[in-house]
Amino acid sequence: MTAFRMRCAALAEHPKFTMVIITLIIFNAILIGLETYPSIYNRHMDWFVFLDQLLLWLFTFEIIIRLIGSASLKSFFKEPWNIFDFIIVASGHLFVGGHYVTVLRILRVLRVLRAISIIPSLRKMVNALLMTIPSMGTIMLLLGIFFYIYGIIGTTLFQTISPEYFGTLHASLLSLFQVVTLESWASGVMRPILAEDPTSWWFFVTFILIGTFVIFNLFVGVVVTNVEEANQAEKPSPEEVKLVQVQKELEEIKRMLQEQNKKSK
Repeated sequence: MTAFRMRCAALAEHPKFTMVIITLIIFNAILIGLETYPSIYNRHMDWFVFLDQLLLWLFTFEIIIRLIGSASLKSFFKEPWNIFDFIIVASGHLFVGGHYVTVLRILRVLRVLRAISIIPSLRKMVNALLMTIPSMGTIMLLLGIFFYIYGIIGTTLFQTISPEYFGTLHASLLSLFQVVTLESWASGVMRPILAEDPTSWWFFVTFILIGTFVIFNLFVGVVVTNVEEANQAEKPSPEEVKLVQVQKELEEIKRMLQEQNKKSK
């Protein structure tokens, strides 16, 4: 059993096996995308059902190999991606053919995200984004307070002038989101209101200056800083480089001493 587990572990960690699984995941995503076209799906429904079942069982086979190859069930489920894959595959067997099959197909598309673990540059970006989460929480809180204040002001001032944009608080927040992204904010939102209330310019100008040019730049600054920290974390420090050089020199001296001992004998 130990030998079989070692073979499964070697297979699960083999680069070709990983590439095959990633290829199947991408093929599964393409298949689900084609199913959104009724003209294609209705014409080849039997093939879609067959391929969907085949992929589900291939993914099940992958999970079984990884389960057997892992040191224990606890170590397997310590990996978040393993939990994610296990839930998707298990749910597919529980509800296949039922009402939730569309949702499960959408969830299987998310398996494409596993490609992140193969591409180093993507992995580096994900690490940087994960490091950004604590700082993002503070910035999101600041942005939420800022949006809420301007949403109440906009609803109070422009509720009667432009009810489609500022008629309610949630409509105002959605309009402010459009404004902060600079998507048709002048011609679509500000100009009609400015024609009715010439003093409304201050509301939009101050909102864009603070929201777009200050708070959004905080997001960019935090991400860039964490990307640089992630790059530095992956690069060895000068002390580590020097330690490796010293170890190589010691190994060379040890080898030379061994050769001299052999010659003296």
